[in-house]
Order: sequence, then C-alpha cells, then structure tokens
Amino acid sequence: MTTIAVLSELLVVVDYAVKVWAIGTVPEDRRPGSSSAWLLLILFLPVVGLPLFLLLGSPYVAGRRHHVQQLTNQVIADSVVDMPLIPEGVVVDEHLRSLLGLNRRLTYLPCVVGDHRNLLAEDEFVPALVRAVDRAEHTVHVEFYIAALDATTEPFFDALRRAVARGVRVRFLYDHLGARGYPGHPRMNERLTADGVEWHRMMPIDPLRRRWRRPDLRNHRKLVVVDRRTGFVGSQNLIDPGYLKPRHVRAGRRWVDLNVELTGAVVQSLEEVFATDWFAETSEVLTEVASAAEQSSPGGSSGAFQVVPSGPGYPTEPNLRMFCSLIHAATRKVSIVSPYFVPDEGLEQAITTASYRGVEVELFVSEKADQFMVHHAQRSYYSSLLRAGVRIHQLPAPAVLHAKVLVVDGERAVIGSSNMDIRSFNLDYEVSLLGLEPRFVADLAAVVDDYRARSVELTAQEWARRPFRQRYVDNVMRLTAALQ
Repeated sequence: MTTIAVLSELLVVVDYAVKVWAIGTVPEDRRPGSSSAWLLLILFLPVVGLPLFLLLGSPYVAGRRHHVQQLTNQVIADSVVDMPLIPEGVVVDEHLRSLLGLNRRLTYLPCVVGDHRNLLAEDEFVPALVRAVDRAEHTVHVEFYIAALDATTEPFFDALRRAVARGVRVRFLYDHLGARGYPGHPRMNERLTADGVEWHRMMPIDPLRRRWRRPDLRNHRKLVVVDRRTGFVGSQNLIDPGYLKPRHVRAGRRWVDLNVELTGAVVQSLEEVFATDWFAETSEVLTEVASAAEQSSPGGSSGAFQVVPSGPGYPTEPNLRMFCSLIHAATRKVSIVSPYFVPDEGLEQAITTASYRGVEVELFVSEKADQFMVHHAQRSYYSSLLRAGVRIHQLPAPAVLHAKVLVVDGERAVIGSSNMDIRSFNLDYEVSLLGLEPRFVADLAAVVDDYRARSVELTAQEWARRPFRQRYVDNVMRLTAALQ
C-alpha cells in the first residue's frame, strides 16, 4: 500500500473520529439551536469548524476570570446578607417579588432604594457627565465598551483632567477590541496618561505581556460613578454619536441612545460592578467601595432599583432570565427597544406567547442596522413575530436606534447595555437596570412614544412581498447567530 493510500485512509479515520466525537460532545450544556449550528459546521467543514469550536465554542469563561467573578460574588453576597429582599416601604406583587429574588440569587446584588434624576439622550449625555465630574470630590469611575477622544467627548476628558488636578482619583476602563480602530482612540490613551488618569484595557489581547482571552468575548458595559453618589448607566459609548468612521460618515449614520442618571443606594450597586471589572483587570481591590447596605439615599427615595450584571462570568444568564420573566408576567403591554434583536428560543416564545395571550407587544429596531450579519439575522425573526401579532416599528435609516429599553405594563422597566441577542446573553459582559420608580417608568414610556412617532411600522403584507434573495440571506445569517 502506497504512502498516499495510507494517508488517505488515516484522514478518513480521523474525519469520522472527529464527527463521532462532535456528535457526543457539542450538545453538552448547549441549546439545541446552537448545537445544530456547530454540528453542521463541524460535519460539513471540519477543517474550519473544529478549530473554531475549540477556540470559541464554550459560552463560559474559565481560569482567572472565573475565579475573580466567584470571589467578588461571595464578597457582595456577604455584604448584603442582612438586607431585605424588598426595601422598606416598597410594595410589589408576588411575581415581581420572585423576580427580584431571582435577580439577587443569580447576581447577588439586592433591590435597593434610589432615584433617577434624568433620562439623557445622546446629545445630553456628555454635558451631564461633565457636570457630575466637575462636582467630584473623591473618586470618578468610568467604564465603556468604546471610548475615543473627539470633538464631542473632549469636554469630558477636560473635566477628568480638572478632577485629577483637584486630587480626585479617576479610574478609566474600556474594552480593548471594542475601542480599537476608532478615530481619536490612540490620542485618548496619550491624553489619559498625561492627565494622570489611571486607565486600563478590559479583556486585553496582549500575548507579549502574557495577557490573552478569547477574541469573541467583550466587556460591553457603559457606566460612570462619581463619589459613589451619582451614577450613569445606559446604551451610549464614549464617542461622537456618528462614530466617525468613514463608512458611517458617508452613510450619514447617527446613533440614537438613551442613558439614566441616578442617585441613592442603587449607585453603590453600579460601583460594585465597576469594582469587579477593575479587580479583574488590575488585581487591585477598591477598598473605598462600600456595600449597598451602607449607602443612604440623599433626600429620601421614591422608588426601588436593581442592578443586574450579566456575561460569561454568569453561566445562569441573568439578563435573559429577567427579560423572559418580565414578558411572561405582562398582562397589558410590552415595549421592547433593541438595536440587535436575535432572541434565543425561550425569549422568542415568551414574546410571541405574550402577544397570543392578548398582550400588546411592540418591537422597536432600526430600519437598517450598522452590522450586516446582525441586521439580516434579526430580520429572520420578523415573520413569526408578525404572525403572532407583534407590531414592529423601524426607525428610518440612516439613524441607528441603539437604545436598549424594556417597558412592561407601565409599572416596571429596564434600561442598560444589554441587547436582546444571543451575544449579549452569552458572550458580552453587560449591565442592566430594573426600575420600579413610577416616574422612571413613565419617563421611559414617554421616550418609547417618541420612538414610535419617529418610526415606520412594518406590516405583515409588506414583509411577505420581500424578495427571495433577502429571505435566503436572512436565514443564512440566522444560522451564524446560533454559533455560541
């Protein structure tokens, strides 16, 4: 037998061995849709599929980051062990009580008192940050997925410089891969160093310094905490709303975002999320961070909030479970705002079931998303949503609807960094804010009303007339979305 023949037979044996191994290994602790997508890739293109699966296939993190998350979870749990499930004076129904308990069990952060000062659109965000930083006396903690120095953000960096000059300790985090490639990013690093800001990349890939992580993981959080008393959280990155890349400039794109400014004990929950990420990147414990139990709400409080972090360090998917629980409990109306809408089977079932139950369900998306694969993947869900009676509102291009909001029955609402897509549930570190404060919920509902007035509704008849080519691309991209 020739050498070529031996090699051919060996390759056949290896090929079958890989496929048999994959069939019995890939489905473990994985959703059926994700398992099927990975198996198709491995069975039909093993040379491509197997290395990708070994590199990116696990939805969880291990090693040091897993240890850090477990350690900080225990610290938080110990600090709030004596806190009640519901703040004193806050009245909730049994379902909401169980939901707050679920969030606390999965993330260890309690429901606490707080107030929202303002909802901030994209043009209002940086000026509000500047005002808060200029009042800082002790610490400023900044964390963004994307950060860059440009004409829009420069006043904020000026405020950070003034704060450092006053003796304020300023700490700054941004995602390594998320921020790369944007105009003004390299100058930002030089500026931060020159101004005395302590800054670090999150989730860095730097083999020369023995820093490596999976390239598909991101820290997608956006939050700012000033003196542990004023906090900001939402969807907006620290960059011009046009993102300044040539292709966005040519298309005239402008991101539509929404953020919230907070006071009260809820701010300490945001601080604890930042402290966890800071420790993960620097190994420094922020000793000045107090527990939420020790943080009072200045001037009293009119409502309650719960911060819900999520990501690969939380294998129980707290954000997904919260979204599904809220939608399942809806009795009148559900408004969903998500720029990237690629739900898993459970979330899709929750949404369509609510609509079939007679709940008024509406989804707000961009007419054209800024990412090709996500744009087409989310379109593949429109048919089933429309059949169930879900109303789909599209914000006309070139605007990109980037806010992430959920309002349920006019009584509870969520805002934060988490999209309703598989990436945000499995691969991205996110932070969401569940709010029960009546004014907070009413203000978010008013913003949704504004989005509705600016959008165009997609009808089932119009959707049924789309060309076959578009359907084909949508369905192919749906497969890629399941490769988690």
